[in-house]
Amino acid sequence: MSESAPGVDARRLALAVLARVEDDDAFANLALSAALDESGFDSQDRGLVTDLVYGTLRRQRSCDFLADRFLTTAPPPAARRALRLGSYQLAFRADIPAYAAVDATVSAAPKRFRQFVNAVLRRVADSRPGDETYPDPGTRLSYPDWMIERLGTDLGHDDAVAALEAMNEPPSVTTRSDGYVQDLASQWVAELVDAGPDDRVVDLCAAPGGKATAMAHDGAAVMAADLQPHRVGLIADNVRRLGLDGVLPVVADARRPPVRPGTADRVLLDAPCSGLGVLRRRADARWRLDVDAPDRLAALQRDLVDAAAPLVRPDGLLVYSVCTLTVAESTDIDRHLADHHPDLIPLDPPGEPWRAWGRGAILLPQAAGTDGMCMFRYRRR
Repeated sequence: MSESAPGVDARRLALAVLARVEDDDAFANLALSAALDESGFDSQDRGLVTDLVYGTLRRQRSCDFLADRFLTTAPPPAARRALRLGSYQLAFRADIPAYAAVDATVSAAPKRFRQFVNAVLRRVADSRPGDETYPDPGTRLSYPDWMIERLGTDLGHDDAVAALEAMNEPPSVTTRSDGYVQDLASQWVAELVDAGPDDRVVDLCAAPGGKATAMAHDGAAVMAADLQPHRVGLIADNVRRLGLDGVLPVVADARRPPVRPGTADRVLLDAPCSGLGVLRRRADARWRLDVDAPDRLAALQRDLVDAAAPLVRPDGLLVYSVCTLTVAESTDIDRHLADHHPDLIPLDPPGEPWRAWGRGAILLPQAAGTDGMCMFRYRRR
């Protein structure tokens, strides 16, 4: 073990970010971005730190199991984080030699825990497990049990497991022609709003502005609303950066939108949701969400669609989308619309990689390596 072992600084920074997430309840993406901005690391080390943080968070439950086999009592939080970080490299980073993973992680751990961390990680390294070693699906896949049960019920076992496995992989980065980084699933939703020149579009939950700017790029005039002023600031920043003049950022509650009924050609409601389709991108979200989140958010979504539906002009379009995969937040919301807004006629779902999902469409993460989405389109009679 040596302070100068290759990669020690990267692992030390990863441990610091993991501490911010666990001890200060910081969001991983924000804590990591701030840490990297101050690090002075080159692109290679920045990439390593990013993978170590997000990978350790995604695989947290699996990593705890790997180390716990050799523990008699729960370790202090700082030691636990080092064990998770080392176990992640040993079990899920085949490109990192075991000796390097152990040596650099031990050197990056707080001094008072190094001997302990070294002893445990060497045991983990000597007994690298296969999938059959894990005691249950939740431990193998590294998700809370309720998520696995919920998606298994809603999607079916095989699709649920494939989706969860896909969301354990790092997300790909896709960049639009205008330079905006946006997942393909979100780009496809924006395209399916079918907004063109001279269309008046209301984007009710628009931050940070990806879909709004995509529609404005196609010539639409977009009112991009969001509830929080700082989030509307993100929309404005992106509009300025992209040099667009077709987006009006507005601070507004989507339950009480400042739009006259029947005046919008297109309304997009990309509603707040549990985010169970974007867990590869939000590495810590699986541990933040509680079992009641989908049903709690579905109640809000019903209020939002009730406010959004009247804004659409006759023959105009309403698009409802969520980056989650639960029935409560997708087909159940469509059922609510069918019961309470019968003047909204569902449109046919798009083709592959989307698949029919009730009267709408679902995009599973494993279908095209994108975020998971559910989407419903309606034309007002």
